[in-house]
Amino acid sequence: MISRLLVANRGEIARRILRTCRDLGIGTVAVFSDADAAAPHVREAGMAVRLPGAAPADTYLRGDLIVAAARDAGADAVHPGYGFLSENAGFARAAGDAGLTWVGPAPEVIEAMGSKIEARKRMAAAGVPVLPELDPGTVTEADLPILVKASAGGGGRGMRVVRALAELPGAVASARREAQSAFGDPSVFCEPLLERARHVEVQILADAHGTVWTLGERDCSVQRRHQKIIEETPSPAVGDTVRAELCRAAADAARAIGYTGAGTVEFLLDGDGQRFFFLEVNTRLQVEHPVTECVYGLDLVRSQIEIAEGARLAAEPPRPRGHAIEARLYAEDPAAGWRPAAGTLHTFEVPDVDAEFEAPSRYGLRLDAGVGGGAEVGVHYDPMLAKLIAWAPTRAAAARRLRAALSGARVHGVTTNRDLLVRVLSEPVFLGGGATTAYLDEIGTDVLAAPLADADGVRLSALAAALADAEANRSAAPVLGGLPPGWRNLPSQPQRKAYETADGTVIEVAYRLGRDGALLAEGHEDVSLVSARADAVTLDVAGVRYAFAVRAVRDERSRESLGKAEVYVDSALGPVALRARPRFADPSDLVAPGSLLAPMPGTVVRVETEAGAEVTEGQTLVVLEAMKMEHRITAPAAGTVTELNAAEGRQVEAGAVLAVITPAQDPSPEGNPR
Repeated sequence: MISRLLVANRGEIARRILRTCRDLGIGTVAVFSDADAAAPHVREAGMAVRLPGAAPADTYLRGDLIVAAARDAGADAVHPGYGFLSENAGFARAAGDAGLTWVGPAPEVIEAMGSKIEARKRMAAAGVPVLPELDPGTVTEADLPILVKASAGGGGRGMRVVRALAELPGAVASARREAQSAFGDPSVFCEPLLERARHVEVQILADAHGTVWTLGERDCSVQRRHQKIIEETPSPAVGDTVRAELCRAAADAARAIGYTGAGTVEFLLDGDGQRFFFLEVNTRLQVEHPVTECVYGLDLVRSQIEIAEGARLAAEPPRPRGHAIEARLYAEDPAAGWRPAAGTLHTFEVPDVDAEFEAPSRYGLRLDAGVGGGAEVGVHYDPMLAKLIAWAPTRAAAARRLRAALSGARVHGVTTNRDLLVRVLSEPVFLGGGATTAYLDEIGTDVLAAPLADADGVRLSALAAALADAEANRSAAPVLGGLPPGWRNLPSQPQRKAYETADGTVIEVAYRLGRDGALLAEGHEDVSLVSARADAVTLDVAGVRYAFAVRAVRDERSRESLGKAEVYVDSALGPVALRARPRFADPSDLVAPGSLLAPMPGTVVRVETEAGAEVTEGQTLVVLEAMKMEHRITAPAAGTVTELNAAEGRQVEAGAVLAVITPAQDPSPEGNPR
């Protein structure tokens, strides 16, 4: 029996494992990097051991340090979670050699499936359908389009779509760099790209006594950068016949490699919904395991631990019930090419959650979060903040419940994909069960990533922010605090405040409060004030009342109450993030025209230009690495590089000037410069 277990991971999966250990009465040990010293998983573990440094290569990918931490803390077992070293056979073997119980399949199984190239050969020999493997060096025009894939790891890293031969060398080189950074293995291969396919996978659970369970299929087709963002079970594209065939193939795969523990066999289902092809075996727990737990009433982490202790599974798995959908909330900007975001998460509140890190006792909402309000979202790790899972009797009911939860969540401080998730859960193709792996590209991020609040909603939210700020100033006034905000004995002009939205739109708010508290706001003639506090405002708009929750996060360096304040307004009209504009510009905020700024903290991995070079619009100039992925910084317009501050290997902060582009002058119709 396991008495003390070390969780070799971080974030929400570490918290998830810790919860099950508490239920089982197992002692726990966390490991943490310097960046995670104040993380929730560290506080929740019985013991914690520091891994010096912040980068994954120095911390969570150091198997030797983690095994030493287990020994020092008196642990007798290791659970790897997912990502990092979860599919590293060397780490599993080292844990076993140190006398630790490994919660997962045998190192030999991990090794066999760790190379996608070798795994495909094993599956083909077992009769599981596979796509042909292509050598990057022998790909021809006739093979296109293809997908370049890392042989180790997953999560969309080290993957590139190639549609023209000229793109292949760069795609292979980029995929190799990303794979080396994320998994420590630069090996890549190619396979045909199935357009409009579905990504489906079967959850397996196997004990050491020959019993193999298949727990239905999950549909993970809604993806960005080949990484899943919405998962569900059962799949709306799979009928009973194909489901039986998928489960049979997954069981055959598990038996062919002597699998034990929880794992997932992934497949691509082609456009006709009848043929499927093996992708890989994930020899670990999946990010999306909660949907299976909800529908089957299981605790998969508990099953993993009990199997590692030698327990037998029942002859048959439990029967499924209802439908579950999971949405991954990421700190990223879908409208800016899925650029990761970093910063302080000032507020993180999800209303009406029925359970955390476990399936609800009845249909409801589950939350698995790795962060809480006040957390710092850094650049060293994956940008996923949390997973929300809705479980309901039907797919339509689950989608509606999840959509409402995401819409009502208060998430302040970093840009997230929340609005996109809500729009996907409202979109007819998705609701009709027709989303394929091309779904996001086909519908378009211009549609799906549009803010939930329209222009009128933003203007009303700005008015609410201004009224809340005035109330905050009034209540904090040392004298005459009982007077209405902005009161004048002889009013001559309205109060004026200005806000800026994320896209740079400036909103001017002009209003006046009468002696009786009546609101007169320019451009809002049909709006009256019902009530106002520093954190809440209620407005009546043409007979309909709207409640606005307001939170202002002020820059302590600012002397003015409005100076550089970030203001977050949540209402039924949609969430709105505003930046209060100070009355007078701060010279330190000014940058030279044409400056190319770092969108996030990161490391410069490549510079593809030089000072004095002529560049074209959209040309890649600098490549940054942040959150384990590469991000291209491109020229916003054609021109000349008149300043270049980026150098390979240099660490840069968000907002750092990487280069300055002087735009090319457009010739006049007569051919003379204007």
